[in-house]
Amino acid sequence: MSATTSRATLISPYGGELVDLMVPKADLADARAYASTLPSLQISPRAVCDLEMLATGAFSPLKQFMGEADFRGVVSEMRLADGTLFPIPVTLPVPADAGLSVGTDIALRDSMNDLLAIMTIEELYPWDPAVVAQHVLGTQDSKHPLVNEMSRWGRLNAAGKLRVLQLPRHYDFQDLRRTPAETREVLAERGRNNVVAFQTRNPLHRAHEELTKRATAAVDGVLLLHPVVGMTKPGDVDHFTRVRTYKALAQNHYDPDRIVLSLLPLAMRMAGPREALWHAIIRRNHGVNHFVVGRDHAGPGSDSTGKPFYGPYDAQELVRQHEDEIGVKMVPFSELVYLPDEDRYEETSKLPQGAKTANISGTQVREQYLAKGQLLPAWFTRPETAEILAEAYPPRHRQGLCIWLTGLSGSGKSTTAAVLSVLLLEAGRQVTELDGDVVRTHLSKGLG
Repeated sequence: MSATTSRATLISPYGGELVDLMVPKADLADARAYASTLPSLQISPRAVCDLEMLATGAFSPLKQFMGEADFRGVVSEMRLADGTLFPIPVTLPVPADAGLSVGTDIALRDSMNDLLAIMTIEELYPWDPAVVAQHVLGTQDSKHPLVNEMSRWGRLNAAGKLRVLQLPRHYDFQDLRRTPAETREVLAERGRNNVVAFQTRNPLHRAHEELTKRATAAVDGVLLLHPVVGMTKPGDVDHFTRVRTYKALAQNHYDPDRIVLSLLPLAMRMAGPREALWHAIIRRNHGVNHFVVGRDHAGPGSDSTGKPFYGPYDAQELVRQHEDEIGVKMVPFSELVYLPDEDRYEETSKLPQGAKTANISGTQVREQYLAKGQLLPAWFTRPETAEILAEAYPPRHRQGLCIWLTGLSGSGKSTTAAVLSVLLLEAGRQVTELDGDVVRTHLSKGLG
């Protein structure tokens, strides 16, 4: 089946259906009672994200954390044991001394001890982080965030049937959190055969907006703006801020019939080309048949020698190779620059001879604008987005800080604090003093 297959016709095996993991409501009380008798395993935030993606069908055709045959096949060949293309291992690492044994049930809980699922342990098998890093990530450099993280994982993988009692609880943006099936329903209401998905873990600027609009118009389709709100690269803008900007853009600067904003609780691996292909498969499960692949898509930056972990177009090439198999057309992210004399954006490959261009780097965004309390220019970022970013990243002179003075009794802490407070007030800062003697006298008097 070709990559231009209609969105409404989902190819096997990427159907995005619930894979019979959810315990029926009628059986929930009994399942919870049974789970209360089981030993519990508190799983990591990454595993919680993976469990949600498994339960909703976003990782279809996976129905559980990978067993050894699937795991080995994916690591070495990007294929499950049955030959299905799947480029990223999805596993549940556990410590060797966790006391787990094959043939038993355990209750899976999140960091707040909320019960999520019952797992029947069918396999416990060893794995080697160095092998996974080299094959999946293409590096063993500890500067890669996942290489660093994997060094702390348990050295056994647990696999087996899952019975999900509840999905992880989310209290934010609940109207935008949709399963693959729910996303396909909303897309179907738009009445267009083609859907272009845009993966993002960063705020959208005018160039991204222009790119997505052009890609959508080129196939007469609808845009699925599908930001990751699980785990992204350390240091990224938090998803609360990002989603606020996406909502403002979707509501004010896109045709409402041509865009669907939906959130994806994915834990990224920052695995470059393999991750780009994985992202395309996940979006296929959501009803997509075109996927924008960026320059150095899902790349974590540079290694310990200063060299990028992945080539700028490696991800585009890998997705292009598998377009027909997964039913998703790769849409390359074209670099756009602003032409101030013409007040428009243009692809760098189509620039007129001698054209004057303007651009702002990420470093300039942080240091020349946000750090100094200046709004980003409207040609670069929509005013709504600029204001939200300015709120989230106030300039240095508006950021709070704590100065903690500690020392022996009578060493001059209170006197030093009083002098420092006056000097800070003189410089225009607001100051609150919290003295230990005052705390003991008024807040904790009488405590043992």
